[in-house]
Amino acid sequence: MSAQALRPCKAVILAAGHDQATRDLLLRPLAGSTVIEASLSNVTAVVPPSDVIIVVDEHDDSVRNYLGPKWNYVVQTVQAGTGDAVRCARFELEDFEGDVLVAYADTPMLRASSLRGLLWKHELKGAQFSLLTAMLSHPGDYGRVLRDDSGKITEIVEATDLSSLSEGVHEVNVGAYVIDNAILIPKLDEMAATGEHRLTELAERLIASGGKVASYAIMDADEVQGVNDASELAAASDIVLKRLFAPAHTVETGEIAFGTGGWRALIGEAFTIHNVRRLSQAIANEVVRCGAEKRGVVIGGDRRFLSAESVHAAAEVFAGNNITTQVLPDDVPTPLVTFAVPHTGCEYGLIVTASHNPPQWNGIKVFRADGSLPLQDETDRLQAEANALTQADVVALDYSIASASGLVTEIDLTNAYVDYVEQFVDVSAMRAASGLRVLVDPMYGTSQLSLGTILSDGRVRAEFINSGHNPLFGGHSPAPDPDRLAELIDQVRVSGKYDLGMATDGDADRIGIIDEHGAWVTTNELLVVLYWYLHEVRNLKGGVVRNLSTTHMLDRIAEALGEEYREVPVGFKHITAGMDAIDALMGGESSGGLTIRGFLKGKDGIFACSLVCEMLAVTGKTLSDLLKQMWDIVPHMVQIETGVPATPEMRVEVPRRMAAAAPTEVAGVAVERIDSFDGIKIRLVDGTWVLLRFSGTEPVLRMVAEAFSEVRARELVDWVRGFASG
Repeated sequence: MSAQALRPCKAVILAAGHDQATRDLLLRPLAGSTVIEASLSNVTAVVPPSDVIIVVDEHDDSVRNYLGPKWNYVVQTVQAGTGDAVRCARFELEDFEGDVLVAYADTPMLRASSLRGLLWKHELKGAQFSLLTAMLSHPGDYGRVLRDDSGKITEIVEATDLSSLSEGVHEVNVGAYVIDNAILIPKLDEMAATGEHRLTELAERLIASGGKVASYAIMDADEVQGVNDASELAAASDIVLKRLFAPAHTVETGEIAFGTGGWRALIGEAFTIHNVRRLSQAIANEVVRCGAEKRGVVIGGDRRFLSAESVHAAAEVFAGNNITTQVLPDDVPTPLVTFAVPHTGCEYGLIVTASHNPPQWNGIKVFRADGSLPLQDETDRLQAEANALTQADVVALDYSIASASGLVTEIDLTNAYVDYVEQFVDVSAMRAASGLRVLVDPMYGTSQLSLGTILSDGRVRAEFINSGHNPLFGGHSPAPDPDRLAELIDQVRVSGKYDLGMATDGDADRIGIIDEHGAWVTTNELLVVLYWYLHEVRNLKGGVVRNLSTTHMLDRIAEALGEEYREVPVGFKHITAGMDAIDALMGGESSGGLTIRGFLKGKDGIFACSLVCEMLAVTGKTLSDLLKQMWDIVPHMVQIETGVPATPEMRVEVPRRMAAAAPTEVAGVAVERIDSFDGIKIRLVDGTWVLLRFSGTEPVLRMVAEAFSEVRARELVDWVRGFASG
């Protein structure tokens, strides 16, 4: 059933207020706009702006001056109640055949879906008057709704009459109504003649005369939050924050939302072919604005559900906008697309992937012309434009026609990518080592072809497990973490025949490494030894860049080698930007990504695995021996990371608690300083640290601690977990 099946509807928004203080609150900031704009945004999601009538106070021009002339205003001369306010719109409603939605301008928390639900209930019940209700455990001063045993509304008790009511009534009148315009003004005129001006009185008169009164119940108590004073405005601001981080947000709105690693969402909810087309249209618009249609775009996809279909859908949109489009056939790793953008001279690159997220997710990563990820201001613009588009705004050309016309071409760049990697990895050194044996787990992802070719070129004896095409990834997230690599660890440890175990995540931009004994090597440890190797053995000079959740051992080894180091926010785009800023030799993150100067401006698990093999071949040492050598240069540190489901409430309360009562010591050690540029990082005077940070890709609060022993790191994690739980 479509929205067009609803009867025509106009809306009357009550913005006159009962005094100047409440009217002033309507223009206070909220969620990037104002209270009244947030309220109007929800109403105009169900009623066209041209059919919205705003009731303002006769002596207050502030609302009209702020909102401007695009809205239809009527003036209330006397504060005589809600019915009188609606009567002020009588001429705008004259001869209108349909329903009238009445809502307050100071109820910005009402969701558009609730207003739509109220309209549908009114329509389907054939009601003359319908009201929005909610069940509140603490109803406060809200009016109440009384029902008989059958559930039929019998009375609406005003807030001024609550003294006569028993305490067991928790259903409240929220204050939004839908009324048949055929009865609205005539009934209000009848009531005014007797001195009655309440809309709820109209409902009660209908109930008494056998009229049809219906209701729609909202289930989120936060929607009831009005804004009548400063404390209520603060509460509304908290609700806005919670909604931004709530998993249901994208379910309700279907919005495209970029995180630290592109756009990711649940398949069938926010990740739909419709949204793929909308995002592609927004990117296409940017290409056209830049005059880069001939440079065009390159598109690939991984092995997830809907990836292949999404690649075709995106290509059709770009072709529909007369943009040259190159499609990478079959499934490809993300680093190949990172390489393909500058290699082909395209303006943008896209890969359909959700990286290491669970199988029920998919998404899109977008790359700029140089292969780097867009920064936040760019992704903010893209997602805002995409979310503002409708299906009717999308221009697309059938894939077969686009291919026949030459706008879409399919190109295989695997060999070109392998050749590129081998410019940075010493394949001849691998050959000279003769007999290097590795076991690789691509986690049912996309690294096998490229990585297998490079290892074969280096005469590395590589065996692969879990390399088939399985969109369910064996039933778990394709993240190269030790708890998901049990098979790889066991085979390396038990067989005793491998020099190395390696894993890549689902789209092959992250790695996991196992030493020759089957022991897990953290990415933090690997980054230290690789940086040392590049600097001291390959004689490549320069500093190092890491994100704020990555080991400080990198800082110490850079200092020991006389080089600069830099800390940046989470997100590999910040790593590459930081590397450019100081001309760093290497950049990396503890989650398994790294790159080096001159190579791709993105993390590459295929390159990283190849580089580790080169390091073992050139040094002739085992990985465990190389790590022991590192701890003679810098003290070994242990990092422990854990996470808890991040509720929307936590997103608000944790930073507030830290701001209100910042600790002076953590687990007995004095605090040196607290940074909050990306999460909350507490640095202690002994060189240890602890971090709280909400994930940009999952609804998780991550807690990370680094110390000089596992016991101490666990103490720090326990402290931060206790802090987060309140």
